[in-house]
Amino acid sequence: MSRTMIPFEEACQIVLQSARPTPVEQVPLSDCLNRVLAVDVHSDTDVPPHNLSTMDGFACRRTDLSSGAALRPVETIPAGIMPAHTCAPGECARIMTGAIVPEGCDTVVMLEHTEERNGLIHVLETHPCPNIRRRAEDLRAGDRVLTAGVILGPAHIAVLASVGCDPVTVRAVARVGIVATGDELIEAHEPPAPAKIRNSNSCQLSAQVRRAGCAPICFGITPDDPRALDDVLRRAAAQCDVVIFSGGVSMGDWDFVPEILKANGIRLLFEKIRIKPGRATVFGENGKTYFFGLPGNPVSTFIIFEVLVRPFLVRLMGGDYRPRRISARLAAPVTRRQADRPEFVPVNLTADGLVQPFAYHGSAHIHAYVCADAILQIPEATARIDQGAEVQIQLID
Repeated sequence: MSRTMIPFEEACQIVLQSARPTPVEQVPLSDCLNRVLAVDVHSDTDVPPHNLSTMDGFACRRTDLSSGAALRPVETIPAGIMPAHTCAPGECARIMTGAIVPEGCDTVVMLEHTEERNGLIHVLETHPCPNIRRRAEDLRAGDRVLTAGVILGPAHIAVLASVGCDPVTVRAVARVGIVATGDELIEAHEPPAPAKIRNSNSCQLSAQVRRAGCAPICFGITPDDPRALDDVLRRAAAQCDVVIFSGGVSMGDWDFVPEILKANGIRLLFEKIRIKPGRATVFGENGKTYFFGLPGNPVSTFIIFEVLVRPFLVRLMGGDYRPRRISARLAAPVTRRQADRPEFVPVNLTADGLVQPFAYHGSAHIHAYVCADAILQIPEATARIDQGAEVQIQLID
């Protein structure tokens, strides 16, 4: 394929349409945080399964209530115990929060609104609220509670537990190989000699892969050598569902990654994207494994992962990644010298909810994203966005 630069929206469409979901597996409920649900889940019971008291107090009939009414208590009902009696007119039951309301009762009077005298319960104050959670108020048996494709968070896990869904049927975690390329790279623990830089991309990508719910497998640093690249490509492809290269994807004399991919029978679906940063981004597949080649500059790698690779990985596991986006007004104008491509830039949110641009020195300036709350996309052909303009930003989480 030619190295034609394609629009960013087209690149997103290509990668998402290429994703074939990972296999289905079952995991314990306790281990399914951030996993993608593979099947719809239905409730196996009414929720709540009975009429339940929302207060400590006395269950009784509303028709018996009047200021100063006196009721005869017939039992005490703690949570988790079935009532032993049906309350007849003029009777009540001492009841705890979460306990089952006995037959014949349609209201619970708060303990604070009663007084016991001579073995009778006197109602001092009445209110219209019945203080009862009705049976099946939340769910009926058979209701769908979660839909396949949802990324399971703490609230989803609570719902799964409430309907007895354990183990949980989810998509397998995608295994993502990470390869840093470049003769100039050294590992993070090494002191940099002249002309050397530390390999921050592998650490960054590994963290981003984990945050996307996938399993990173790091293959270290590979020099700019075709034989070494060919070897690491084969090893990574044998172990992983997805392989991400950082660096070696542009058009320099030592940028061998696209050619090595092609030489191994990998069909490249695009080799350039009309976006800044991240123009020299490569994507391909061979029917079994997917391959991304990302630019070596740290900000390019960070951005392209967040806006392109992360949605793909979630789709690969059967989910639909929906980053949090909000609209807010600019606290200061945004300007740029060249407007031939859409551009992603880091921004902060101020305490009063405004979008604040800040000093950003280009695609090698990863320190800028330590301070950033969000990413702003500047449209193509837009050289300036004025202070006070409303913009949409993608929150970094």
